[in-house]
Amino acid sequence: MNPSTLIGMVASVLLLVVVMIFAAEDPLLFIDLPGLGIVLFGTLAATFMSYPLREVLRVFKLFGTVIRNERLYTQSAIDELVDVSRLWIRDDLAAVERALKNVNNPFLRTGVQLVIERTPEADILDLMQWRISRLRAKEAAEAQLFRVMASYAPAFGMIGTLVGLVNMMDILGTGDMLVIGGHLAVALMTTFYGILLANLVFKPVAVKLERRTEQRVILMNMVMQGIAMMTARRSPSLMRETLKSFAAHHEDEIFDGAQPAAQARGWWPFAARKASKAGKPGPSAAGRP
Repeated sequence: MNPSTLIGMVASVLLLVVVMIFAAEDPLLFIDLPGLGIVLFGTLAATFMSYPLREVLRVFKLFGTVIRNERLYTQSAIDELVDVSRLWIRDDLAAVERALKNVNNPFLRTGVQLVIERTPEADILDLMQWRISRLRAKEAAEAQLFRVMASYAPAFGMIGTLVGLVNMMDILGTGDMLVIGGHLAVALMTTFYGILLANLVFKPVAVKLERRTEQRVILMNMVMQGIAMMTARRSPSLMRETLKSFAAHHEDEIFDGAQPAAQARGWWPFAARKASKAGKPGPSAAGRP
């Protein structure tokens, strides 16, 4: 299980236990199955109306993805790229094809296969960038589904509260404060459930999925950089150090906008391509290490 997810789940349970034991005279007041049903089934009904059936059914699989401790195997991808590149520089095509069968990363395997088929570098990078964009869009839609559920849950909590208030108003004329207080407590519990589910379940899952997407995109960009260097027949040792630096500093590159050291030194392949598309002179061969 993912350690941070486990910590969050334990902390959430402890929070609820503390609230129920120390903040209420009767902990059972926080248990209201009809109110919970209104929030849960109302949220699911609205979600089914908003999304196709196949996307809603993926909710349960995505919950499992968040709970599972998923590894990216960044170092393994670097090692595979360097090993294949070393064979490629030797022009040992048969060895490259044999090594390709043992590559686990399908994105890396596609890139290497295109390289050994002598596909132009621009076409390879365009295809890989398209696959990254497709993955980003697909997983952003999955995270958005949970954000939509997080917006529905408090709304159905308010609906449950209104239902409870209507019942309370119906007996308000009796003047029985004990019964009125009980109905008011039940009415407020649905709002409690809606806010709780939105902020302790749906929104955290959405954030977790978004962070997972960022990490996967970073890995794919690293692989794409390695494929570009392999196409340019860069030294395997240089490739290893570049990709290790890429992986080590990816958080700074995402959040601080820091420019990779390789790009600043003038041989970053994507910088040259962007410069050529913009009509500007790219980095010269003399500026390369």
